[in-house]
Amino acid sequence: MASDLEFVQYIVDQIDDAQNIRFRKMFGEYALYSNDKVVGLICDNQLFIKPTVAGRSFIGDVVEAPPYPGAKNSFLISDEIDDSEWLTELVRLTEAELPKPKPRKKKRKKR
Repeated sequence: MASDLEFVQYIVDQIDDAQNIRFRKMFGEYALYSNDKVVGLICDNQLFIKPTVAGRSFIGDVVEAPPYPGAKNSFLISDEIDDSEWLTELVRLTEAELPKPKPRKKKRKKR
């Protein structure tokens, strides 16, 4: 079951603009970016945040689950999605701990 765009937009709207949040549709679901780093996924209308040490410490009693079959576990965020300040802080902490994305290779033009 694919996620509803309305749900995705609600999650994005909950996170402070200072985090430079955007999303991108991928394989029928959505990747959530903060400052060009993938911080989470939205799958089946559920929010999954990439696991980090800071995120685990902030959340406390973490619920982990794979966002899709075969995926590594992520933090499953459910009740807290309505708490804008809490969610913004979790995204901020997660983004700060993740490495910068590797630069994409430029495609060579065929002659």
